[in-house]
Amino acid sequence: MNANVLNLVGRIGLALIFVMAGFNKIGGYEGTVGYMESMGVPGALLPLVIALELGGGLAIIAGFFIKPIALALAGFSVAAAVLFHGNLGDQMQMILFMKNIGLAGGFLLLAANGPGDYSVDAKRQ
Repeated sequence: MNANVLNLVGRIGLALIFVMAGFNKIGGYEGTVGYMESMGVPGALLPLVIALELGGGLAIIAGFFIKPIALALAGFSVAAAVLFHGNLGDQMQMILFMKNIGLAGGFLLLAANGPGDYSVDAKRQ
């Protein structure tokens, strides 16, 4: 399969979890604020989280400002792993922790290698 097609499909796969999470946080705003605060994270940060997940996810799909957004989502994934899934004695939390670390790795690869030709970034150059 063409490398540019694989890049596009890979970007979509990495980003969909964030797009869906952003939409879900909008729909369950108060509950998400409560969960964040129960984990020691200020609920006032939720609008920024939604903007990063939803806006960043859509930008990754489009291939727009790939390097800075991929780096931001990598950092966000690691922070979420540590803050929300740090109980590594619980098997489900360990799985969620490793999922976030894997996502961060995918975003770092994307930042290092770029989005491919099927992207807004490629069209802008």
